[in-house]
Amino acid sequence: MLNSKIYYRDPYIKSFDAEVLKQEKDQEGNWYVVLNQTAFYPTGGGQPFDTGTIAGQKVINVEEIDGEIRHYLHAPLSETSGRVEGEIDWHRRFDHMQQHLGQHILSAAFEQLYDYETIGFHLGNEIVTIDLETEALTQTEIERVETLANQVILENRPIEVKWVTQEELDQYPLRKETKVKENIRLVIIPDFDYNGCGGTHTKWTGEVRALKILDWERQKKKVRLQFICGDRVINQLGQKQKVLLQLTKLLNAPEEEMEQVVVRMLEQRKAMDKSVEQLKEELLEYEAKELIEKHQAASAVSEVFQNRSIQELQKLARMIIGKNENTAALLVSQQDDRLQLVCARGSARTENMRSLAQSAFSLINGKGGGNDSFAQGGGPAQISGSELLQYLTQSLMTNQEVSR
Repeated sequence: MLNSKIYYRDPYIKSFDAEVLKQEKDQEGNWYVVLNQTAFYPTGGGQPFDTGTIAGQKVINVEEIDGEIRHYLHAPLSETSGRVEGEIDWHRRFDHMQQHLGQHILSAAFEQLYDYETIGFHLGNEIVTIDLETEALTQTEIERVETLANQVILENRPIEVKWVTQEELDQYPLRKETKVKENIRLVIIPDFDYNGCGGTHTKWTGEVRALKILDWERQKKKVRLQFICGDRVINQLGQKQKVLLQLTKLLNAPEEEMEQVVVRMLEQRKAMDKSVEQLKEELLEYEAKELIEKHQAASAVSEVFQNRSIQELQKLARMIIGKNENTAALLVSQQDDRLQLVCARGSARTENMRSLAQSAFSLINGKGGGNDSFAQGGGPAQISGSELLQYLTQSLMTNQEVSR
């Protein structure tokens, strides 16, 4: 089986010929082919599958299932006899080789300097993560590890790959115990890292180009660390530089002063937001007074608004009943295809506002909450805001007459 895995013989092979052993659908109805040999790496060990084409058809997934490597295709092959040509997406493959070897270097650096074991690895489309068996990391530790990793990359050390038996493992200072018991593949950076691994890697550490740690966070009793290698470092540097240049123009400040400028802007924004909130409160106070005067001849302040939030209705209602304990507030807001309502009563009144609101919800298939003195909620605008307010007003009057 190992002889059929071209990616182990030479991970730099970009195209190959093979015979189709079978073409079938899986249980989900997805087409796949099995070849007598393949350069397509299947998902495994934290590394994603290769993509490319087989006989011109796109390979969208590669999995090793029941001892066979299945190449899932965008559409079935029209011809399965004779030999077919496979073409690897080299950009994706080489990126995975850079990231995976970079992970070996980074994990070995953490173990060598601080004895932090890597207990998880994931190679994503944009970033790579490892999980470290420690509950905390410091900036100093990060800087030391990153420096050592990039030094090993700069030294352009050769990568050795060896197939060994379980009995031969004692000859090597492995970073961690291997999971497989036969056909054990060791990836070795001489005098630095000895590790069992089934992934694809570059032949020299220098091909990783560079390694940059981006961020880290504690997750329960481990630390998850994000990093990138190779072309991803160049690409992210380019993207970040583009953003920084745009920000320097927008902020009219050099890069080294940008943090202070943004801090000042945020403080100013916070102060402005506070002033705006104070002004809104004052406007609501004036509005509450005007509404009380407008409805002084009635037993309740009742109004329909457009596009007012439920929070605004609640504040306004509290101000109204706070200024006049003998009144009630029935406020409705229509916003797009929804209705919001607030029912509140002053401390000198006894009507049940929760019951009043609940009865109104039946008209609009709505829901809400509250208590006997203050209730709110909303629902679809199955009737107009004016019709809903009219119902609330009449219901309140009915309750008053009954209580008398």
